[in-house]
Amino acid sequence: MPQDRTLRGAAAIVGIAEEASPTGELDTWGRALEARVIKAALDDAGLTLADVDGVAHTDSSLDLAEFLGIAPVFSEATYNGGSSFELYVEKAASAIAAGLAETVLIVYAATPRGDRRRGTGGWVDPPGPRDEFEVPYGLGLIGSYALAANRHMSTFGTTPEQLAAIAVNTRRWAAMNPRARLREPITVDDVLASAQVCTPLHLLDCCLVTDGAGAIVVTSAERARHLRKPPVHVLGAATAHSHRMIHAMPDLTVTPGAVSGPRAFAAAGIEHADVDLLMAYDSFTITALLHLEDLGFFKKGEAAAFVAAGGTAPGGALPMNTNGGGLCYTHPGMYGIFLLTEAVRQLRGEAGERQLTAPDVAVAHGTGEHLSATSTVVLGTEDTL
Repeated sequence: MPQDRTLRGAAAIVGIAEEASPTGELDTWGRALEARVIKAALDDAGLTLADVDGVAHTDSSLDLAEFLGIAPVFSEATYNGGSSFELYVEKAASAIAAGLAETVLIVYAATPRGDRRRGTGGWVDPPGPRDEFEVPYGLGLIGSYALAANRHMSTFGTTPEQLAAIAVNTRRWAAMNPRARLREPITVDDVLASAQVCTPLHLLDCCLVTDGAGAIVVTSAERARHLRKPPVHVLGAATAHSHRMIHAMPDLTVTPGAVSGPRAFAAAGIEHADVDLLMAYDSFTITALLHLEDLGFFKKGEAAAFVAAGGTAPGGALPMNTNGGGLCYTHPGMYGIFLLTEAVRQLRGEAGERQLTAPDVAVAHGTGEHLSATSTVVLGTEDTL
């Protein structure tokens, strides 16, 4: 498989915006919410809709473009669950490198929490094979991740306390994010004392259900150097998927990140020691633990001791999910776009109280569906080129 795809340094993220609230709810929804984050992201970049010639959206990029009144020449709407937005950055950078587009807009908005209160619905999984082979037998979304957690425990001796440590570390980061839904400090005992949702996962092992929205602007590296904010360059990216239903997962302890991660690192030309920040999708504590191992930061079974010792917490050797993650910050159904906005914010030095000391390389690693698909994006400052 080709590794050198001439992606490194061809494109950069130049605009970001997001909406989230400590209440978990936002004051608007739908296209109005999308329009708000789009305008904010373009303002952040110093661009306007007239500069956009590409769009990406998990629902319909055609509907989005029509709403915005633009006629893009690049359009992307592949649905890979929560990892879709890392995939869109990869596709956008590839299109820009190939000369197919100049500036691509990526947007996501969902309000499942507010929708429930308004009685206008909430997230419903689209019909698929799971309705025949898994759902009738009681195997839902959380049960799928619980299966992976149980297998990891039985194979490697991972403990509930070690999984809980991921939630504790993440909460410490969230305490420094004024928009995070959950900011109060917690302990391992607090996690284990929270309601058992599906053995071995407790309530505080599980992500939030909140409203949220985000937008990202990707453009050519050449154009990026003349815009409002310092460009954050796309150094490498890769995508992989291995199954759709959890019973078809080849190994419950290995996600497709074991493929997308090394390919993205190779394309970026970096080693693990180069990474200053890991933004790793944390739909559940087990999800984040699997990412640490599949991306190659640790061998299988060795990441749990690292997180239990505070390795991903503030002051740890590998800061992870500095905005508070899906566990504590926000999770409006799909979380992947927030991995990217926080990575960009940290590389720009705009993260306020939780700002890391002069980071140069950040990895945003999304996962979608039932540990089914992953996309890994390596981002870097101008100094990394």
